[in-house]
Amino acid sequence: MTLHVGLASNSYDIILERGALALAGKHLRLDRKVLVVTDSGVPAEYAEKVASACKEAHIVTIPEGEASKSLAMFETLLREMLTHDFTRTDCVLAVGGGVVGDLSGFAASSYMRGIDFYNIPTTLLSQVDSSVGGKVAVDLDGVKNIVGAFYQPKKVIIDPELLSTLPERQLCAGLAESLKMGLTSDAKLYALFRDGRAKDELDEVIRRSLEVKIAVVEKDEKENGLRRVLNFGHTLGHGIESHEGLSGLLHGECVALGMIPMCSDKLRPELVKTLELTGLPTKISADIDEITALASHDKKCDGDSISVVYVDVPGTFRMEKMRLADWKAQMKERFAPYCV
Repeated sequence: MTLHVGLASNSYDIILERGALALAGKHLRLDRKVLVVTDSGVPAEYAEKVASACKEAHIVTIPEGEASKSLAMFETLLREMLTHDFTRTDCVLAVGGGVVGDLSGFAASSYMRGIDFYNIPTTLLSQVDSSVGGKVAVDLDGVKNIVGAFYQPKKVIIDPELLSTLPERQLCAGLAESLKMGLTSDAKLYALFRDGRAKDELDEVIRRSLEVKIAVVEKDEKENGLRRVLNFGHTLGHGIESHEGLSGLLHGECVALGMIPMCSDKLRPELVKTLELTGLPTKISADIDEITALASHDKKCDGDSISVVYVDVPGTFRMEKMRLADWKAQMKERFAPYCV
């Protein structure tokens, strides 16, 4: 299946197909120098299989984890391309999860003011979310994605078979992003989670999630309005993720927690049950004031105000801009019961 992302001159296709990794040479233009970026947690044969289809491949394997999404690692990739005389006609190819994709895309956007970028996401989270839409970035001083750009890939290959080696916890964390999209934009997708069928119908979950993401990105490529709906659960979630005491939590787990207080009082108990059914956390041991203070560094904050997304009924959403102090008070009231 081919899904098209229509963005005028930045348009590209997403190949959604089991076994597509082995066909990378068919789907991508690899008859040139290719910087293949992967990480230590990805089976080495994935990057090697892609590299074998390239005219000249240079594989860089970065350490697994969020710490690699740094300016230092960004510089490492740039130096690797410079060392091997990459030109504007060459490309960068990410084979990994969100960290690899974000870092590689940012390097591609910056080297010689921009060279081609391909993405082959290997985690569920990156397949349904971060690989699509063109957000590329690195972290700085513990603040996620604060240095980056909008830079669309030339093509994305999504092979659900790559998820077979993914640990169960990573799979569940990726499902959090799909659940987010179902809650805001697709009631049928949400029902797969509520009824406990999401893991059994993974291909359907991936397809429906991509369709939601594409529809939003096509209407708002650079997050000037509608695209902010994709931030549902992320504002508080990024605060949780930045908390040193909670550093062991995965991104999707933090987003899952961040969605709880952004739902209506009526929906919240059902969501908590759905998160538990999906294998996602619903409680943490942390101080809510510390979390909201960290969340105030989020890009969605504008001075003393913040833009937030609420869900009252699955498949619908509303956006609201409010005083940061009011949002913190609201989060303290709604989320304190889940801080144990």
